[in-house]
Amino acid sequence: MTPNDTADRPSERRVGRVVANHGRHVEVEDPAGRRILCRLHGRKLHVVCGDWVEWALESADEGLVHGVQPRHHVLERLSMTGKAETVVSNLDRIVAVAAAKPSPDWQVIDRYLAGAEWAGLSAAVAFNKCDLGLSADDERQLDDLAAIGYPVVRVSTRSAPGVDALAQVLAGVTSVLVGQSGTGKSSLLNALVPHARATTQEISAASEEGRHTTTHAAMHALPGDGRLIDSPGVRDYAPPLPVPAAVGSGFREIHGLAAHCRFQDCRHLTEPGCAVRAAAEAGTLSQRRYASYRHLYQLARDFEARFPARRPPRLR
Repeated sequence: MTPNDTADRPSERRVGRVVANHGRHVEVEDPAGRRILCRLHGRKLHVVCGDWVEWALESADEGLVHGVQPRHHVLERLSMTGKAETVVSNLDRIVAVAAAKPSPDWQVIDRYLAGAEWAGLSAAVAFNKCDLGLSADDERQLDDLAAIGYPVVRVSTRSAPGVDALAQVLAGVTSVLVGQSGTGKSSLLNALVPHARATTQEISAASEEGRHTTTHAAMHALPGDGRLIDSPGVRDYAPPLPVPAAVGSGFREIHGLAAHCRFQDCRHLTEPGCAVRAAAEAGTLSQRRYASYRHLYQLARDFEARFPARRPPRLR
């Protein structure tokens, strides 16, 4: 069926992907690559960028979204009430962005990577502004992450090496960039997708609210058949915490060592015969990564005590 055939059958329901979200309007991409501005059917319908939705044309150039298909590999963040809110869906990869300035908070990077593991997503690390130079500690932290299997790329939007290595990491998958404020995520987006800002303005201008509409999220096509989602919800992303016993599954090297602990329910804190603690003491496990695990374990315990009735995120 061609787009023209589709326009002749306005009531027919079909499936498309949400590629932009601004309030009660979303932009849906059909299989032919055409983007249609759609309203949401009913106040209770919640749609996020990346969703596959059922929709139908209401007129020649506007549609109506009737429902959301089951989501896979969602990115969630914590709400003020302790609940997990879906930010984007049908995601493949998280890219944690650090930079020479401001100084990296590696514990935050560890939490991003753990959040990816808990959600069943692949993850990579991009070190931005490397034209400013990397400290010996930054080099050591990046080497530690590369040693446990995370792709690590060094990038700069101002000079060599540029963003080619990051583009390769993003090829063929749907990704988001997460990182502290000031790490240059917007600059990386603009370098990867030069038309990103113009596309966002065009989407807002086409909506019913006109140019005063703020686009909440947008999915941008990349060379190499990749997709990159930019969303305010991603920019302040803090992964929801699982139950304390599952925190270790977010640290792939700790999860592997746990099989050698004396006790099956070892918390890797003070228990005798703990292979994780022994590896940290011997220097075969990064002391920083072990400290990050302990920090997140305590956060999960505190969070569980504060919100005993909450539903922890489903681990993939």
